[in-house]
Amino acid sequence: PHHPERRSRHDPLWGADRHSASSFPPGTRLPTPSDPLFRSLQALDPRRQGSDSDLGTGTAKITSLEKRSFGRAMGGASELEALFATATEVESTKPADAVKTYRAVILGAGGSDADSVKVKEQAIDKLAKLLAKLKDASALKTLLTELRPLFALVPKAKTAKIVRNVIDALSTVPGCDALQVELCKEQVAWAKSEKRTFLRHRVELRLATLHLDMKSFQEALRLIGALGFEVKKLDDKLLLVDIHLLESRIHYALRNMPKGKAALTAARTNSNAIYVPPSVQCMIDMQGGILHAEEKDYKTAYSYFFEGFEQLNNLEDNERAVMALKYMLMCKVMSGQADDVAGLISSKGGLKHQGETLDAMKAVATAYSARSLKDLQGVLVNYQAQLGNDPIIAAHLGSLQDSLMEQNLLRVIEPFSQVEIAHVAKLIELPTADVETKLSQMILDGKFEGILDQGAGCLIVYDDDSAHTMYKATLETIANMDRVVDSLTVKSSKIVA
Repeated sequence: PHHPERRSRHDPLWGADRHSASSFPPGTRLPTPSDPLFRSLQALDPRRQGSDSDLGTGTAKITSLEKRSFGRAMGGASELEALFATATEVESTKPADAVKTYRAVILGAGGSDADSVKVKEQAIDKLAKLLAKLKDASALKTLLTELRPLFALVPKAKTAKIVRNVIDALSTVPGCDALQVELCKEQVAWAKSEKRTFLRHRVELRLATLHLDMKSFQEALRLIGALGFEVKKLDDKLLLVDIHLLESRIHYALRNMPKGKAALTAARTNSNAIYVPPSVQCMIDMQGGILHAEEKDYKTAYSYFFEGFEQLNNLEDNERAVMALKYMLMCKVMSGQADDVAGLISSKGGLKHQGETLDAMKAVATAYSARSLKDLQGVLVNYQAQLGNDPIIAAHLGSLQDSLMEQNLLRVIEPFSQVEIAHVAKLIELPTADVETKLSQMILDGKFEGILDQGAGCLIVYDDDSAHTMYKATLETIANMDRVVDSLTVKSSKIVA
């Protein structure tokens, strides 16, 4: 009969208490009380939990050692957390003391356990933002060099995140583009030596973006071309999307529209194969709208800008959302629908982003509706920061200004057959030299028939005669004669033969 205290073969401790040669294959090593396997099996036995009497002396020593080491780790993490809390409290009142405390948390002797490393990561983020707020660019640059011993303890993915965050913090400090380029080059060299390919690719992409912002277009193209060739081998599609998108921006800045469109198409192709974050998708839509606006397809451009605006609103990215809304309003003005601008500004999305930028676009729409070139030029002067500093807005408003000037000049000179250029300039309230230059361009472009008599300072306008048919008839006669001569040549060659 089965004994009530006898353990079955399914008991985890059965092999430790009853060693039977017939129960195990030959050569099997049975667990002893000092083995980790024995302790693990005993922990699973509910009858043995809570009792250390059966663990043996060796097991008891190991357990107390583990407890001591865990206590030291927790002590190190708690000390770092206390220092971190102290620095956070004095950050607004005593920033210099906060910087010293953050550096003590990051670079001081601390534990290497997960909790301590997590506190150090938070301190790095806080310190980078504080140094950026204090505009201490050199300290931010040296911070990454000082953090390299810590990077040996941190996973590579977190290392890449820390490096990118510090570079992003440095980018908020005005007037340090050259320092950012130098820092990125240092990090690329370090990533190569440490064989951190992912981090190197991301920093090189950031470096190419900096070259674009500094208008070093050839250097940016060289860097992005080599990076794209390398990343294609790895088939990192998300990074390829960013690379092609940046390449499209570079080609647009160089006014190379075919290559810009090809790069944007490549970015869309790669984005369709993977999940793309909304922040990247809205930038693809924005770039598509910019390229369509360059081709004067303002209706399609407006739809792209609208898609980007909605996504940026959902992401709470107010800065780029205002930019997308500004481009939407520009498309409305350029397509002759300036009356819709006021409705867009007073809509739900527009009310959220009220400010000088929208006021500038509203003033542009008002000037365009009034067909007043003087008002438009006044708007461009008064809102130079919002309109003139944006190259995309400046280019399109420049063409708008030219077209508006042509319309005003045609309206002014319409009743005259001969008029002084100074009088025309007075009527449209523009400098005489600018008016004379524009009139000569319009005559050469065939906008109207006339000549400039610079000796008398007059513009002579000819009436629009009916189309001259003499030149067309002359060309047709010459073509017929050419065919006759060719035919006679063929016939004479047959007679001679």
